[in-house]
Amino acid sequence: MCGIAGLFHIHTRRPLDPSDKLSILKMTEELIHRGPDGKSHYIDGLIGLGHRRLSIIDIEGGKQPIFNEDASICVIFNGEIFNFIELRNNLKLKGHVFKTSSDTEVIVHAYEEYGYDFPKFLNGQFSIAIWDRNIEEVILVRDRAGITPLFYSTLPNGDFIFASEMKALFVHPLVRTGLDVAGLEQIFTLWVNIPPRTVFKNICELAPGTMMRVSSEGITTRQYWSFEFPHMNDYNVIPIQTYQDMIEELLIDSIKIRLRADVPVGAYLSGGIDSSLICGVLASITHNNFETFSLAFENKKFDESSCQEIVQQHLKVKNSTYHVSTHDISTSLQNVVRLAERPLLRTAPAPMLKLSEHVASKSYKVVLSGEGADEIFGGYNIFKEDKIRRYWAKSPQSQLRPRLLEKLYPYIGEQDVRGFGWQYFFSQGFRDTENPFYSHQVRWNNTGFIKNFFHADLREQFNLEANVYHPLRESLPNNFMKWHPLSRSQYLEATLFLPGNLLSSQGDRMLMGNSIEGRFPFLDHRLIDFVATIPPHHKLYGLDEKYILKKVASKYVPKQILARGKQPYRAPIQSSLTSTNPQITALLEEQKLKEFGLFDLKRAQALTKKANSSKTCSEREEMALIGMASLQLLHHQFLT
Repeated sequence: MCGIAGLFHIHTRRPLDPSDKLSILKMTEELIHRGPDGKSHYIDGLIGLGHRRLSIIDIEGGKQPIFNEDASICVIFNGEIFNFIELRNNLKLKGHVFKTSSDTEVIVHAYEEYGYDFPKFLNGQFSIAIWDRNIEEVILVRDRAGITPLFYSTLPNGDFIFASEMKALFVHPLVRTGLDVAGLEQIFTLWVNIPPRTVFKNICELAPGTMMRVSSEGITTRQYWSFEFPHMNDYNVIPIQTYQDMIEELLIDSIKIRLRADVPVGAYLSGGIDSSLICGVLASITHNNFETFSLAFENKKFDESSCQEIVQQHLKVKNSTYHVSTHDISTSLQNVVRLAERPLLRTAPAPMLKLSEHVASKSYKVVLSGEGADEIFGGYNIFKEDKIRRYWAKSPQSQLRPRLLEKLYPYIGEQDVRGFGWQYFFSQGFRDTENPFYSHQVRWNNTGFIKNFFHADLREQFNLEANVYHPLRESLPNNFMKWHPLSRSQYLEATLFLPGNLLSSQGDRMLMGNSIEGRFPFLDHRLIDFVATIPPHHKLYGLDEKYILKKVASKYVPKQILARGKQPYRAPIQSSLTSTNPQITALLEEQKLKEFGLFDLKRAQALTKKANSSKTCSEREEMALIGMASLQLLHHQFLT
């Protein structure tokens, strides 16, 4: 990974002057954590480009920008093109001349050869900026799954800037921003923003799988790829073994091409099926010659180290573990929020930042990780909830059908005794099975509780339909309601939570905070596209999640791991936020709460008082607690 930034005078039409060049320098320096190995800048009349480099492929020759043969087209990019060897060979046959062995150079020649269709030929994770001097146009492209970030803004004078992270845009002297009310409501409902909206005014995010063209004629965007599923009854009927064989073949190749690097490649090992499968395949490819990295928690509720040890001993590989404490989480939260550039609803990113720091201390720059498997193979409990609630809706008076939820959450019967009313909780809207958001509505309703803690002035500006559901409904594919319910639920997870949270505030940002590149074999678009064609019952068989992936994994993963119950990755919240961190404490005190004016003083203070007492906060209260703390931090870091 790297960091990119740019300034384009599309409106003022004047060449960049020394002050503009200084802006490019400052914007680029804000991205030093993304690329500590080198920096470069390029000015060409109306355009200025900046690049920070994390050198992984062609360490000597891969400096950016890189040009075509006559230097009329140049490219800077953040990420990796994993099929660059095959692409380069094909382009050479078509007459293109290469000067380096870097993956960057294939982009500029692919653009020359294929025009605006060139992203379709790339297998990778990338945010790309191309300057085509011939037509005075900037082309921005983001990878299909949304692994790498890319943000942009139109300045008050009509000119255009972009960068890998929002903090690089903030240093431009003409940028005017503040908290965006609709963006806030999206996060505190959906957990994420719907691109192009962000939590900051006048700052936009380029959506995954999207190309943007910027010129004096205007700004246009088009989607070149999206998650697609067959119509509900259009699945091919072929033997499950055929599906398994194809998944295994695609996964092996995905891992092989993600090992392309001129530096060592390690792997994250959580102890779950996804990371264990990647490590198992990796062991067969490398003959067990690689290192894994894991997290261990002092709180056994969150710890998976016993499973990590089982996999490590089975594969006979070296595993390096970071033991994370609540103190680690508390003291790293300021840096986490600065890197994430958004409010959080979990503390889970903090241990991931400590883990990437640990990886960097071992002189690694690249790790493989298992993100994406739950989304494409149907691994989350929310998919099972959806299935049970739909089954319940067919017989609403049944007392037995809702009890199936206890198979997912054995503790909910106890909560009912305490007056939680779990049956009412899951029954909200359960008969409205034609609601396009049926699978996620319960989760979003639950998250919406946090909005009660906002200041009355802000709550008056919240408009759930206008800010959240209308833009989300508008973004759905035309044939969405013709898909199987599991496919609809997978789409929402894969297009919202995956890029907006898992790959960003918990993935890319926490990795790049310590200059570590994450690579995600399950997010190879060939694998995503193929698995989408597999009938839903092979993914969620009854209530057995990732059914077909477990069959593939049985060749590589110990039986104990296949048989274990799913344990979502979490980190402690209440105990972490009540640890000693003077700045967080100060931001939640009366003075700062009044100064920023974001939260209702009495409610906020009542919650923090409870959190600091011997009383246990509910899950919703914990989300509200980290939401308040992180938003106060965000405001303090970027808006004061």
